[in-house]
Amino acid sequence: MAQINENINNSVSSEVKAKFSAFIEPFFFEHHRDRCYPGLIFQHGKRTMLQINVPASDFSGLLQAKPSTGNDPDSGKNRPEVKGHANEIKKYIIERARKDKPWIVGTLTANLDPKDIKILELGRGICLVVIRRGVKLDITDGQHRKSAIHELIESAESNLISDDDFPITLVLEGDFQQCQADFRDMAQTRQLDKSLLLSFGEFSGRVGIAKELIKRVPMFEGKTEKIKSSPATKDNLIYTINYIARFVSCVFTNDPSHQLRDYDVYEASDALVICLNQFFSECSNTEYVSETKAKELTVDEIAAFKENCILGVSIGLEILG
Repeated sequence: MAQINENINNSVSSEVKAKFSAFIEPFFFEHHRDRCYPGLIFQHGKRTMLQINVPASDFSGLLQAKPSTGNDPDSGKNRPEVKGHANEIKKYIIERARKDKPWIVGTLTANLDPKDIKILELGRGICLVVIRRGVKLDITDGQHRKSAIHELIESAESNLISDDDFPITLVLEGDFQQCQADFRDMAQTRQLDKSLLLSFGEFSGRVGIAKELIKRVPMFEGKTEKIKSSPATKDNLIYTINYIARFVSCVFTNDPSHQLRDYDVYEASDALVICLNQFFSECSNTEYVSETKAKELTVDEIAAFKENCILGVSIGLEILG
């Protein structure tokens, strides 16, 4: 488990810590044959919920997914897994962990009938959660994360996450239909635009190179949409960061989806900046747009460029790449 910064952790005296340990240890001893986790208890959506942190090694025996099968949604509490998604999550964790870089997966949500759990309330919303052997938590949201973690902890690279804990929000709910409704409600999230995901992506590979180009190439600076999926002409925008990222991938690999994770951001972007600035300033189709600041271009000029020049659309940049 990661060590807490000493400057944060030293506000509680050693004496108080010792007294607390002496107070709480008997509870863990009493329930040593069960699974016992420190937790927080709270009310949310007219139900009691718990927040616990579970070691990766406990996942296999504690969590289970109950996906529906065939054409019968009532045969499970959530949808079948999307093929390949769990592997994508596992691959993400492995790639980051191998490089000793930070990574994160979202909190899982599970449900459990209140009669199958024991809660020792200690006051101020603090509690101990005791889950008997043989009792499993049914996943409401996070079956792909659960599968990824389970596969990784069972693999030869389990050491990458063996010291990690994973947060679980536990809904005390025994009604099957309400569990299905909870899955539906939690699944109603809007898919994020690719430009937004790229804009908040790690400053490495094609994302880092694309961000550098947007800052240093006048053809892109101020004329690139960094949040939404398409560039609004009325806002004097021609490109999206996704257009530019795909262009960058084409330049180096001829594959618009290649992540270029092993490429040096500054070395690659320096070379591209020189080439692009020369090209855009000398090309008759782009010279004016490149040398004119976005706020000085009219909407009609932007619209005409996007309509009449192939370099004003995504496929044009890919061809250029």
